[in-house]
Amino acid sequence: MNAQMLKQEIALTITRVFDAPRSLVFEVWTTPEHLVRWWGPKDFTVPAITADFREGGAWRTCIRSPEGQDYWAHGIYREIVPPSRIVLTFTWEEENAMDTLITVTFEEVVGGTRLTFHQAPFPTVESRDSHAEGWGECMDRLAVYVAGQKEAVE
Repeated sequence: MNAQMLKQEIALTITRVFDAPRSLVFEVWTTPEHLVRWWGPKDFTVPAITADFREGGAWRTCIRSPEGQDYWAHGIYREIVPPSRIVLTFTWEEENAMDTLITVTFEEVVGGTRLTFHQAPFPTVESRDSHAEGWGECMDRLAVYVAGQKEAVE
């Protein structure tokens, strides 16, 4: 096993079930007006986001910490299969940032939608664990946001 294969083994997978239709959960992942409401860890804001949601289209976002620190990231949408799958690249805009690939799948299940988030590779377990905390908080925010959107539709 070479070093590249070892790096690919350091991956992050998060699975959540949302009490909402798959079409709604997919929609809030794909449109800036929704992304701005939940993207980022707890208590972060999204002062800027652009998304050219098509295969080959670019996205870029800035998340702002409660202390006012901005963190920019960008990527390209590689695969879009509405309403079941999105594959995109993700790179922090900082020195020595590593390109990662995110795959998000949306499955209809009893009680709603199972979302599976997978991101890889990470250079270290510590980096992966840091992202697990941030993405976990994003998923918490997403659950609250989707619940509000579902109530607004009903």
